Amino acid sequence: MDGRGLPPGPFEDVEPLTGGTQNTLVRFRRGGRGYVLRRGPAHLRARTNDVLRREARVLAALEGTDVPAPRLLAACTDESVMGGAVFYLMTPVEGFNATVTLPRPHARDAAVRREMGLNAARALAALGAVDHRAVGLAGFGRPEGFLERQVSRWMSELASYGALPGYPGPDIPGLDEVAAWLDAHRPATWRPGIMHGDYHLANLMYSPHGPEVAAIVDWEMCTIGDPLLDLGWLLATWPSGDGEGDGDALAGPLGAAGGLPAAGELVDAYAGRPDAVAGRELSAMPWYAVLACFKLGIVLEGTHARACAGQAPRRTGDMLHGLTLGFFRRAQAIIAS
Repeated sequence: MDGRGLPPGPFEDVEPLTGGTQNTLVRFRRGGRGYVLRRGPAHLRARTNDVLRREARVLAALEGTDVPAPRLLAACTDESVMGGAVFYLMTPVEGFNATVTLPRPHARDAAVRREMGLNAARALAALGAVDHRAVGLAGFGRPEGFLERQVSRWMSELASYGALPGYPGPDIPGLDEVAAWLDAHRPATWRPGIMHGDYHLANLMYSPHGPEVAAIVDWEMCTIGDPLLDLGWLLATWPSGDGEGDGDALAGPLGAAGGLPAAGELVDAYAGRPDAVAGRELSAMPWYAVLACFKLGIVLEGTHARACAGQAPRRTGDMLHGLTLGFFRRAQAIIAS
C-alpha cells in the first residue's frame, strides 16, 4: 500500500466479511479511508489466482462507467507478496444482501421491493451498455462462437461427472429435450459484451436507504460473451411469487416478502436502456432463460455427483440435485409456453 501511494497509518477496524464466497474478504481502515481486501482461501485452488486477476481487470475497466460495482483501488498480481496469493483492494460497499436480510424500511414497503427488482434489471443493463473494447477488455474472453458452443460445452461437463465413483449418472428428466430445443432455436445474431456470469439476487448489494443497487459483487465468472444470458440467469432464478418455486427459496427474505415485479417487467426495465439492447434480440429472452436453467442445473448437478463420490456432504448434494430438477422443470415450462 505504501508503494502504491495509498494513505499510510496503522490498520484499524479489521474484520473478516462473510457471505457465501469461498474467497477471503477482509474489511479495514487505514489513513482515514476504508478498504476491502479480496484474495483466495487459505488453501488456494488451482485457478484461484487467475480468477482474481480477471476480477481485478474487470473492476478496473468499469472505472468511469455507471455500473454499480466496487471500485478497484490497487491490485497485486505478484504471488510472492502474500504467500502465493494474488490479491486486490477495493472500495467497501454500504449495503445489504436481500437474500440474507431485509431491513425494516424495505420489508414494510412493497413499492420499495418492486423497485428493488426493477433496479436489478437496470443495473444489469448498465453493464450490458459498456463497450468492452473501449474500456480495454478486447481479448478478455472468447466471444466468437459463444452461443454455438454452450450446449455441447455443458453436456460435456455433465458427461465428465461420470468419472466420479459412486455417481450413477444424470437422472434429469427433460435433459435431452431441452438440449435439442436450445440447439434448434439458437438466436441467429447477438452482440458481445461484458458478462457477470452469475447474475442473481444473492450477488447484489442494495442501499440501506432505498431500492437502489449499491453494487454487483462476486465477479468470479466474468467474461466476454452474450450479456443477454445474464438477463436470462436473472429470469431463471427469479422468484415466482407463489412460495413454491426454486427462485423463491433462493431469494430468501426478499422473495418471502413478495411484491417483486414479474419476469416480463424485468425485461421491460432492461429494455429501457437503449444502449444495452442495441443489436440484441430481446424477443429471444425465453431462449436465454432456458439456457440459464440448463447451465445452472448442470453446474449444481456437479456437486451432487461429488457428494455421491464422498467429496461433498450428501445432504447438500441431494438438495442441489433437487434444484437441478427444478431448473429443468422451469426450462420445460418456458419451452411449453
